[in-house]
Amino acid sequence: MTTPKTFGQQLGRRSWAEPWKIKMVEPLTMTERPQREAALTAAGYNTFLLRSRDVYIDLLTDSGTSAMSDRQWAGMMLGDEAYAGSENYYHLEAAVQQYYGYKYLVPTHQGRGAEHLISRSAIKPGQYVPGNMYFTTTRLHQEMAGGIFVDVIGDVAHDPQDRSPFKGDIDISKLDALVAKEGAAKIAYISLAATVNMAGGQPVSMANVKALRAWCDTHGVKLYLDATRAVENAYFIQEREEGYADWGVADILRDFCGYTDGAWMSAKKDSLVNIGGWVAVNEWELFEEMRNLVVVFEGLHTYGGLAGRDMEAMAIGIKESVQDAYIRARIGQVRYLGMLLEEWGIPMMEPVGGHAIFLDARRFYPQLTQDDFPAQTLAAELYLDSGIRAMERGIVSAGRDPKTGDHHRPKLELTRLTIPRRVYTQAHMDVVAESVKAVFDARERVRGLTMTYEPKYLRFFQARFEPKA
Repeated sequence: MTTPKTFGQQLGRRSWAEPWKIKMVEPLTMTERPQREAALTAAGYNTFLLRSRDVYIDLLTDSGTSAMSDRQWAGMMLGDEAYAGSENYYHLEAAVQQYYGYKYLVPTHQGRGAEHLISRSAIKPGQYVPGNMYFTTTRLHQEMAGGIFVDVIGDVAHDPQDRSPFKGDIDISKLDALVAKEGAAKIAYISLAATVNMAGGQPVSMANVKALRAWCDTHGVKLYLDATRAVENAYFIQEREEGYADWGVADILRDFCGYTDGAWMSAKKDSLVNIGGWVAVNEWELFEEMRNLVVVFEGLHTYGGLAGRDMEAMAIGIKESVQDAYIRARIGQVRYLGMLLEEWGIPMMEPVGGHAIFLDARRFYPQLTQDDFPAQTLAAELYLDSGIRAMERGIVSAGRDPKTGDHHRPKLELTRLTIPRRVYTQAHMDVVAESVKAVFDARERVRGLTMTYEPKYLRFFQARFEPKA
């Protein structure tokens, strides 16, 4: 096996280290293959159904799995647990206004609570919701509100080997085609994700969001942002887009958001907390509607299903997330893993995105059809090899067409290795890379999976499988 160069050697300079030191540790469990085989069988070959105690390195998601800082933990001790008017709500409101720029804030227990509120409030049954590729929970909430999702992302986003710097950009000609066919009044709003999770964490350019703003103003359409990983998106703009190299990430984030009418956020990602989210807008009438609905589904509008201490940790996390040294190291760790895999010729989404490595299961297992669930198979094989938990982002996540009952068949069939923030070291990334290489070397013997149980909603969370003979 070729020994990969260090991150610094590959860049022609000295290596960097994480901009934090470890103050507390949590032991990891290392298992033998027979234990993993038993655990995976009990979980129906679905990594979501594994017990965390049976997992060695957990790359299932970056949602709520970050390590909080000493300042966030200190802030937890300052929780104002008043039912109404918690002081921590006003700290959170001020942080969102300062760093994201929106006027009115409604906190929620996590991102899908925010998706629910804005979908219920801004979509009329039968309206279209064009977006730059779907996300599972976002599309479900939009459809449950009566909306019809339309993918308007650029075609390059569906090509894992295309190395365009901003593969998350919306193709405005696709918006023009939708208006020509259905009329602008039939569009509820544009749903813009930054970065695009299902496309491999690919960013949206500042030029694209500016063009979208102009298009929306012309057609009288609102533009709402999924800001879950917008800080990571801002870093890519700083790095890749002409004119922004000397801007701070915080300034780029605020400018980017300024071209949108509002946003929803799963703070469990960029904001470095274990629970929490929000939806924020500039329009008073929409805010009023969501502020009323949050009382029904989440809690009073000044806590939204959260404890005061959680809102305080979120407010502090927002400030920490836009520090340039932090976000540079966060993206750098993901890239380090990507560079190791690239050196070994492992097929994956290119270029490497912000929060994860997305292995290209189609090229990994060319002998499998989508009906063999190749991305789900790859996640299972990684766990069997080393105890690493990844997740599927392909046909299983895409679900079924509600009209035909057939699978949605996305062009991308990806297995996601999601890197939690401030949790693992580069040594853990070395272990992950070696496991992927071992599974890749044994790829020809793999036969795929059969789905044995399919839940009604968001099936990738609870579906069960078994290996094909």
